Amino acid sequence: MEGQGSEMELERFIFFEHARKAAEAQHEKDPLDADNLTRWGGVLMELSQFQSGPDCIQMLKDSVSKLEDALKINPHKHDALWCLGNVLTSQAFLTSDPEAAVGLRKAAECFQKAVDEDPGNELYIKSLEMSAKAPELHAHIQSQGLKRATTGASGSNVQGSKKKANSDLTYDILGWVILAFGIVAWVGMAKSNAPPPAPR
Repeated sequence: MEGQGSEMELERFIFFEHARKAAEAQHEKDPLDADNLTRWGGVLMELSQFQSGPDCIQMLKDSVSKLEDALKINPHKHDALWCLGNVLTSQAFLTSDPEAAVGLRKAAECFQKAVDEDPGNELYIKSLEMSAKAPELHAHIQSQGLKRATTGASGSNVQGSKKKANSDLTYDILGWVILAFGIVAWVGMAKSNAPPPAPR
């Protein structure tokens, strides 16, 4: 079962890496394609899950840049707004309190704008609802990390393993956020590539 999970992860990585290259190629042809910039930003967010530390953070920054470019072209693009909210949330969970609060507030604004642009979209509504709980979850994670760092362990080896555990928890949460986005993106791509219904 373990090997099967690794194989699925590799397939996901290959899929998103291929999508990234396709988005780059499309951008060369048409730099003002807001749909492509949105896909590219989403793919970079997905690929950030396969990175760690500074590489993950840089990939999320690149994702934000692509999504902001899409929104400069079309400020009403609800899927870009929603995706940007997810990336900002992911970034916030990788940062400390003051910076995280700003990121989470911006993410909530993006989710609200997405809902305003597409009021019936249940996913956007759920994301907006969850964004209200994000600051509390972030504070809880930060306090757990602080508790772990200050309790008991005086040996550097134990402290190092606690820091790694806290980091792993943060990346696990980031992974779940990205996984949710990935499922939605995959369903969206599948719908857009579905064959037309047979004529009656």
